[in-house]
Amino acid sequence: MRVVRLSADGGALPGLLPDRAPGGRVLLGITGAPGAGKSTLATHLARTAGAVVVPMDGFHLADVELARRGLLDRKGAPETFDGWGYAALLGRLRERPDHVVMAPAFERELEQPLAGAVPVAPEAELVVTEGNYLLLDGPPWSAVRAALDAVWHVVTDDAVRVPRLVERHVAFGKSPVDARAWVDRVDGPNAALVDAARSRADVVIDLTAWEGPA
Repeated sequence: MRVVRLSADGGALPGLLPDRAPGGRVLLGITGAPGAGKSTLATHLARTAGAVVVPMDGFHLADVELARRGLLDRKGAPETFDGWGYAALLGRLRERPDHVVMAPAFERELEQPLAGAVPVAPEAELVVTEGNYLLLDGPPWSAVRAALDAVWHVVTDDAVRVPRLVERHVAFGKSPVDARAWVDRVDGPNAALVDAARSRADVVIDLTAWEGPA
């Protein structure tokens, strides 16, 4: 497993992208603990490498279903996603059909998945999917990993990551006290689960020094 500490300008990123066979499509996964920088990196690749970004968060179960299952207070844990649906979509994208494939997104202001929000055109050569659980062992997550050409595991020092995560929760409506409690009770255990799977990644990328998109 290769470990790369990204510089401030992120100059090593283009050389880390998987090779694409002629006429083929690359599916790249980006995983890491909550707040590690997955979405920021995926957005950067969309801008600099022409990637289409398909977020795992689009496969969150809706709050009404989480409530029915008694999982609303665990939202964000592996069992609160439609993992099989996610794996099936990635399988369709890998086949590269001659029509647009629509993928869901996640609307942060609503805190709900949004169906049919991301079009993936047949000509898309690089599809980046980012989420916490791409490297977990066992079904359905092993089926997710099988659909991907490579997976990057990103890390950021907790001194940066955790305050960033608390700020995100506050920005989307939680009080500072509730945000910190959620990070400790839900995001913390999820982060430990994600980091325990990092050995299955093709590359581990430390984003701590990266200044992000210009």
